[in-house]
Amino acid sequence: MNITCSRKHTVGRADRMLYGHFLEHFHRQVYGGVYDPSSPFADEDGFRGDVIEALRRIRTPIIRWPGGCYVSAYDWKRGVGPERVPAYDKAWRVEESHRFGTDEFVKLCRKIGCEPYICTNAGTRGAEDMSDWVEYCNLREMGSFAKQRIANGFPDPHGVRYWSIGNENWGGHEIGSKDADEWGRLVREAAKMMLRVDPTIELSAASIDNLDWNLSLLRAAGSYLDWVSIHGYWGNTRDGLIPDGYDTVVLHTGEDISGSIGRVRAYLTALGLEKKIKIAYDEWNLRGWYHPNLMEIWDRGRLRGEDEAFYRDKVLGERDKNDINSIYTVADAVFSASFLNTCLRNCDIVGMACFSPVVNTRGAIFTHPGGIVLRPQYYVFELYANLLRDTVLDCWSEDVPTITGRVWGDEKTVDAVDLVLTFGDGQFAAAAVNKDPSVAQRVAFTFLDGGPREMRIHTLNGPEVDSYNDIGREEVGVTVSPWQPFDGEVILPPHSVNVIEMK
Repeated sequence: MNITCSRKHTVGRADRMLYGHFLEHFHRQVYGGVYDPSSPFADEDGFRGDVIEALRRIRTPIIRWPGGCYVSAYDWKRGVGPERVPAYDKAWRVEESHRFGTDEFVKLCRKIGCEPYICTNAGTRGAEDMSDWVEYCNLREMGSFAKQRIANGFPDPHGVRYWSIGNENWGGHEIGSKDADEWGRLVREAAKMMLRVDPTIELSAASIDNLDWNLSLLRAAGSYLDWVSIHGYWGNTRDGLIPDGYDTVVLHTGEDISGSIGRVRAYLTALGLEKKIKIAYDEWNLRGWYHPNLMEIWDRGRLRGEDEAFYRDKVLGERDKNDINSIYTVADAVFSASFLNTCLRNCDIVGMACFSPVVNTRGAIFTHPGGIVLRPQYYVFELYANLLRDTVLDCWSEDVPTITGRVWGDEKTVDAVDLVLTFGDGQFAAAAVNKDPSVAQRVAFTFLDGGPREMRIHTLNGPEVDSYNDIGREEVGVTVSPWQPFDGEVILPPHSVNVIEMK
């Protein structure tokens, strides 16, 4: 594979928010994940110190909260103040204690050093409730909600800059889903009220790569928005146990990822908004969350004990399968790196991405009583967030090897090597993914305006494509070569994610 580049030809500057994360009140993400006062790793506020340190290590820039589907029936006012009354969570069919609410979320973000990004309830609540939430967080002292925050022990405003209106309200699965016309009207009215409270905030709205939905949303509310939010999950995990194999996963790394970005870009461009509004890919992962039987309607004639057993074992119990670490392999790292490379190549229009979720479930971090496990995809964030440069170069690729296979009956062909080259502070850094499961790949660089003289390679992979990390088992990690003379060529090991520093 041959790469030709020049520092004069750029895609744009990559926002660090591309390396963001997402946190929802589902399973063990909040309680037992980031927040666990009973843990020996808990700090004075009940947060897991080992999780916070792991998130600092990958320079987490932003976290989106509280949902996700959870938010579409969430009353944020129950989650602030000294009296936290538990309530039934209609999204996930559990009791929510409200011990972790707005103040705790902002405090967590401050400890990590990242921006809080709040997603509002556009399902069962309306525009006024959303603007009340902005009042609570951002007004200094005017109004009852700012005074309530002060009384709760936070005299200074939280200063939450990023807000999303709704979550997946286009879908029938979502509580309070909307049709395209009513969604545009709701977003417009909510945005008007939220911006009258604080005109400095940045607003996103739930969207999808659908023409009708976007035209209605953008015509009604585009003048108020800074972002449109889209989501993506690609992999399949049958029965919560048997994930898609490596060969299938790598075939999801081409058009499957880039297609949504291209379509939403086209909608924004058609309406002349491509310079004003960016894409926030604020939920993404290879593997969708496993929550079977969520909408099971129990037979009224069944014995109560049978219903309780079904709920315990087949609704709640099945969710534990999300935390089987052997599911998360080198394939997850290869996919995650390919996704981020796609965002980097589109950094002129994609300004934010939030890996879903931050901890447990399908997260990059797994917590257990004795500590944490760093899953393979964690190391992708460690490499990218710490080593890649700000400016993405527009490179020319030739002789790119390919991989062909079948996904769900359809034949697909994808590039075997996925490479993005970045530049900044006089140094280059390339993110290079070799998807080939068994063959090393050669990459030759040509720099048109003066190239580097030294390089070192950070390589993430494991012995096999199915290698994984677990308690007491670390098969997947990063090796780093010494600095060495750079002759223009690099060899990428099979099934690997690499960051090549060049100076």
